[in-house]
Amino acid sequence: MHTVEWQIGLYLFEEAGTTKARAVLDTATTRFTGHGDAHRNPADPDVPEIGDELAAGRALNDLGRQLMDVAQREVEDIDAATDSGRNAPPGAGWPSADQM
Repeated sequence: MHTVEWQIGLYLFEEAGTTKARAVLDTATTRFTGHGDAHRNPADPDVPEIGDELAAGRALNDLGRQLMDVAQREVEDIDAATDSGRNAPPGAGWPSADQM
């Protein structure tokens, strides 16, 4: 059984109608940082929660994309090292990033 705990910090900053978010993931061996922002149209009402949600969601999406990219590269490296990419039956192994 494999169990780990990863820590995520989500930091939000707002100034002049723009909310910026930074999501920091610490896996104990690697640190990833995702960024996102949201810009309020001056004609829209000032609802800080909406800016927080948009910016945080975009930062977490950025973080997720980074994790998918790293996982895809690692799968490709393993396939290249073991030559399993050519000899594995169709559908075997980890799905590619575009299939997730």
